[in-house]
Amino acid sequence: MNKSDRISTDVASCRAERPLLRVNGRAYAWPKHPAVVICFDGCDPAYIESAGAAGAIPAIDRMRREGFSSSALAAMPTFTNPNNVSIVCGVPPAVHGVSGNFYLDRDTGAEIMMVDATPVRAPTILAAFSQAGAKVAAITAKDKLRRALGHGLDGIAFSAEKADDATDAENGISAIGALVGRGAPDQYSADLSLFVLDAGIRLLEARRPDLIYLSLSDYVQHKHGPEAPEAIAFMRAVDQRVARLVALGACLGIVADHGMNDMAHPSGEPNVVYLGDLLDAAFGAGATRVICPITDPFVRHHGALGGFVRVHLQRTGISRASVLEFIRQLPGVCMAAPREEACLRFELPEDREGDIAVVARSGVALGAHARDHDISRLAGERLRSHGGLAEQVVPFILSHPLRAGVALGRAGQPLRNYDVFSALLNDVEV
Repeated sequence: MNKSDRISTDVASCRAERPLLRVNGRAYAWPKHPAVVICFDGCDPAYIESAGAAGAIPAIDRMRREGFSSSALAAMPTFTNPNNVSIVCGVPPAVHGVSGNFYLDRDTGAEIMMVDATPVRAPTILAAFSQAGAKVAAITAKDKLRRALGHGLDGIAFSAEKADDATDAENGISAIGALVGRGAPDQYSADLSLFVLDAGIRLLEARRPDLIYLSLSDYVQHKHGPEAPEAIAFMRAVDQRVARLVALGACLGIVADHGMNDMAHPSGEPNVVYLGDLLDAAFGAGATRVICPITDPFVRHHGALGGFVRVHLQRTGISRASVLEFIRQLPGVCMAAPREEACLRFELPEDREGDIAVVARSGVALGAHARDHDISRLAGERLRSHGGLAEQVVPFILSHPLRAGVALGRAGQPLRNYDVFSALLNDVEV
């Protein structure tokens, strides 16, 4: 199916009749009120529970009581790029093609970091609505995501990271500092996320878009556990902005791209299985190649260590069965699956999957070679990261209740974080 086949609508009559818009095989109603989706990066359900117990999130708690609140599953692997793209496309990685922040091109052998929309194979809901005449805005913490999520979007798309550089030609808006009341924040700060929310509020006040997507950063969650004072303070600051969005008449959905787990020993040392070193010792140097798809330009707070890696067999004649058996017996490994099984189970694109997909146990990080990971940049803090099945459960919270008799998600499937646009546009009572 070509991209052009995945979007269908009568553009000329869209404003007048508001027909259903079909994107990637799913139907979406035209928004009756501004629809705002927040991808709360790294927001494990434990952060909601701890902040709620501390009385720090009255607006979110009100949404949970009076709107809709449940848990959903994130796309695997539980990394930022696959899940943000899944959310804005409404489908899993097998359809849109993005299965990591970093991958190995099987044809060329080149390691590729996702920094733009090149790997994205499907149109986004945001682009489809903008092309049909809706006013759409996408604001991301990180510019790498802005480039991907803004692909094909005829509207506003900018990042907090590069807010000071935004132009009308490139981003559909300029002078963001004047709009928000401050310049671009430090990329390693809680304010990176708060800036995204503040910008969304200002746009809703000034321009009232039909659709807004706000993608935050998981800087705080990588540094602080759910009960830490810093995490509670951050949740309180987010909640204040959620309250303002709802007060402005937004139909609001909050999901996360992944959870977050402590991956350190009681002593504080990172609990890491360096799979590349172990495979070299067992099968010889260069026989295999371990790819860590968590790798992105923001590695300081996780050292490119997470709960999921891919193993590519590099030497002719090496037995995949023997490598699988070796990996499966390693302490700290939850599962190791051949490419075909992993793609079927996790709905992944086969051409971007390794020969073997490896998932860590909860509390364990997987790496390539020890020399590949600079954990000194953690500055003595505990390693907190994501990527595996242990980080797949995320919050799914809506500001409005569901219409009577509505069942969310795809028929016969568990609720997923990428069902949020369908829920907001099709299923809530507004």
